[in-house]
Amino acid sequence: MSGAERKAVRVRVQGKVQGVWYRGWTVDAAGRLGLTGWVRNRSDGTVEALFAGPADAVDRMLEACRRGPPSAVVRDVVSEPEQDPGMAGFEQRPTV
Repeated sequence: MSGAERKAVRVRVQGKVQGVWYRGWTVDAAGRLGLTGWVRNRSDGTVEALFAGPADAVDRMLEACRRGPPSAVVRDVVSEPEQDPGMAGFEQRPTV
């Protein structure tokens, strides 16, 4: 990863994304890409996540979020730049 440009984004995923293993799928997919950050359900029915890591891996994760796991129906993925939290690993957080 030496010299790789790092990127961090906060993402809000809309559609049928709760109760379909979206968070577990996100933890697995982000881990495979070597990303750090977190994912959680929101009380409004969306899924929110923060992805940080090499820019190309973050971009691949954003593209994967548009599909999601097999049971999900993703309507929209809205992302915005975020500060790199500098954390290790990728975790699932409680609903907010």
